[in-house]
Amino acid sequence: MATLKHIKNLTWNLNALAKRNTYGINSSKSFYSYVNEPAMPIPDKEPCWVKTSEEAAERAGLKSDQVVFVQGAAATPVELCRGLTEYGVKADVRNVRLCHMHLEGAAPFSKKEYAKNFTSVSFFIGGNVRGSVNDGHADAIPIFLHEIPKIFDRGHMKPDIALIHVTPPDSKGYCSLGTSVDCVRSALIKSKIIVAQVNENMPRTFGDALIHKSHIDFAVEHNTQLPAHPVKAPTDKEKAIGKHIAENLVANGATLQLGIGSIPDAVLAQLGNHKNLGIHSEMFSDGVVDLVNKGCITNNEKTIHRGRIVGSFCVGSQKLYDFMNNNPFIEMLVVDYVNDPRIIAKQPKMTCINSCIEVDLTGQVCSDSIGTRMYSGFGGQVDFLTGAAMSEDGLGQPIVALNSTTADGKTSKIAPLLKHGAGVVTSRALVRYVVTEHGIASLFGKTLKQRAHALIQVAHPDHREALEKAAFERFKAMPTS
Repeated sequence: MATLKHIKNLTWNLNALAKRNTYGINSSKSFYSYVNEPAMPIPDKEPCWVKTSEEAAERAGLKSDQVVFVQGAAATPVELCRGLTEYGVKADVRNVRLCHMHLEGAAPFSKKEYAKNFTSVSFFIGGNVRGSVNDGHADAIPIFLHEIPKIFDRGHMKPDIALIHVTPPDSKGYCSLGTSVDCVRSALIKSKIIVAQVNENMPRTFGDALIHKSHIDFAVEHNTQLPAHPVKAPTDKEKAIGKHIAENLVANGATLQLGIGSIPDAVLAQLGNHKNLGIHSEMFSDGVVDLVNKGCITNNEKTIHRGRIVGSFCVGSQKLYDFMNNNPFIEMLVVDYVNDPRIIAKQPKMTCINSCIEVDLTGQVCSDSIGTRMYSGFGGQVDFLTGAAMSEDGLGQPIVALNSTTADGKTSKIAPLLKHGAGVVTSRALVRYVVTEHGIASLFGKTLKQRAHALIQVAHPDHREALEKAAFERFKAMPTS
C-alpha cells in the first residue's frame, strides 16, 4: 500500500510539473513525456468521452501546422477522419499533415478542395489517396515497412494528435488495437494527444495490440462494421501461378509470408494438401483461415513464436475478423519486429510471396509505381525477400509473382526496360524466383543474358519475339540458358 501511495504521489507531482512546462499547456496529456508505454496503466486517469468526432477534434486542440497520425488498414478510424476533416475546415486550420499507412474509407482530408487545410502523407499509398498524390495535393514517403517506426522514434515526425480505432476496454481497462498494430505503438508513444474511436465490432487481438484506456485522452463510441474485402475467385492465370508456386516452391513445414493482392490469395488456395505450415507475415487474409481450419497451418515447426500466427495488420472479410477476435492463436506484433529481416531469417523454410507491377529482363522489380505515376509503396516486399534470402537454414524462397501481361493482354509485364520514371523496389541482386502463369524463372547465380532467357520463357508467348529482339539489342547476343 505504501508503494502504491508513493507512486500516486509521484504521478501527481510529475503531472503538476509537466502542466507548467513542456508545451506550455494545461493538458490532461502532459503525462506523456514520462509515461509512454501504452500497456502501462496511468493511475487516476480516465479517457474523456465525447459525443461526436467533431467535438473530439475540437477538444484535442486541432490547429494549423500540426501533425496527426492516423491508424490504417481495416482499423482506419473512418468516423474520426470525417469529424476531424469537418471540424478542421470549419475552423479553417492550415497545413495540417496527416501521416498514415494504407487507409480504408473515403479519406476526405485528401480532397483537392481541402488542400490548404490538410496534406495527406502516406507511408504506403492506398487507392483513396492515390489520385491526390499524383495530382500534387498529397505526398508519400518511400520507406521499408520495418523502418516506419523510426520516423517517430527518431523525431522525423512528431505527432500532435493520434487517431486510433480500438475495442471497448475490458474489465482491467485494456483496449485492443485490433487489426492494425504495425507502426501504431511508436506513433502513440510520441503523440501528445490520443483520440480513439471505440467500436464493439473491432476484433480483440493480443501481442503488442493492447493499450490501457488511461492513455486515451478523448474517446468516441461509434459502432460500425469494419471495412470488408471479400476474397475474389482467382482467375485462371492466378490459379496457374498459385499452382506453380504451391507445387514447386512451398515445402511442408515452410513458414509463409504473403503480400497483398489476388496472387498471394491464389497461392493459399493451392496449399490444401500441405502440412505443418506456419505464418510469419506483416499481413494475412481469409485464405489463412481456411488453411487453419483444414489443419494445414499449425505453426508447429516455426523456430520462434511456435504455435502462433504472427502478423502486424490485415484487411479481409468479416470471416477473417471473426477468426481474429479473442484468438490467442494469433499474435499481432509491431512491424519493426515482424518485418525485421534478421527475425524473418530465423524462420524455417521461409517462403515469401509478393507481387509487383513489372519486371525487366535483368530482374529489376517495380512494385510502387507505373512510370512516374505513384501507385502504392515499398511495403514489406524488400524486408521479407531479404529475410528469406539470408535465411539461417539456407532454405528460404524469395518469390516475386505476377501475371505475364496487363489485363487487356496488350502489354507484357516482363519488360525490356522498366517504364520511364518507374521505381526499383527490389533490386535484381535480391530476386531469386519470378513466377507467371507460364512457369518459374530461377534467377539466382545467373548472368544478365541467362536471366533474360529465363524471364522470356515465362513471358506471354505473344510477346516473346519482341523481348528476344530487345534482349539481342541490349546484350549484343541472343540470350541463352
